[in-house]
Amino acid sequence: MKLDTLKHGFNSSTIPSDPVADYWSLAIHQALHQQDWSTTEVRSRIDLEAWQAFTADLPRDPYVNRRWKRMSWLTLDERDDVVDMGHCPMAQGGAFNDAESMADRLRYYEPLTPAFMARPDVKAFVRAWARLWDLKPNEPILMQITGVRGEGMIDPLQGQGIHADGCKALSILVLSRHNVAGGDNHLYADKAGSSPVADTTLAPGDILHLRDDRLFHSVDAIHQEDAGAPFERFIIIINSRFVDPFQNQILRRHFPEAVLNETR
Repeated sequence: MKLDTLKHGFNSSTIPSDPVADYWSLAIHQALHQQDWSTTEVRSRIDLEAWQAFTADLPRDPYVNRRWKRMSWLTLDERDDVVDMGHCPMAQGGAFNDAESMADRLRYYEPLTPAFMARPDVKAFVRAWARLWDLKPNEPILMQITGVRGEGMIDPLQGQGIHADGCKALSILVLSRHNVAGGDNHLYADKAGSSPVADTTLAPGDILHLRDDRLFHSVDAIHQEDAGAPFERFIIIINSRFVDPFQNQILRRHFPEAVLNETR
């Protein structure tokens, strides 16, 4: 089954004129409500080429071979401004990560750069994403730029396999995809993968939204389309409302005033 945005029942006249509310069509909201996932494009909303430039100086991931990453914890304040919450490590319990190099440990990464976070289209994206999931002020949002590059074959998930990220709200935006064969995304109703839901190959500027507490996902291994040139695939992962007790414990330690899913 090809992953596609649900279109039935769409009526553009019912969408508010507020630019943030306009960011996602009514069909995206309907799809998330009815089937727990949806896809659309944001290349018409952002300067994709400018965003791609921020993959050039990503530090190597110290926990995963042949991966690069930056991440920051963000939130919206009472005025709907995007706020950098400050430093907090990433933490995924073993129930949500099967990779020995990442599970049940604190992971520390360099933050997203001030130049990236100062961009108006980045702030608009974060605001619109929070509106899509009905996030309230002071709910932590984890935003990452991450990806792989090189030659040969690589598992972008580095052993995670079919998994969930330990949250309720999750979106994956493809920034770049050069000389890549594979890298197809798959959704499942179960961790064993016996109940497939949908498959897709996301192009640069495409975004997948999913209710991570209801669906599992995976991505195929990546290799070169042209063996004479390296490959590259970078994505943005943005998620919130964590159901992973380990991550919530660490968030509470670093951000005592944050509104966490455990209190909702």
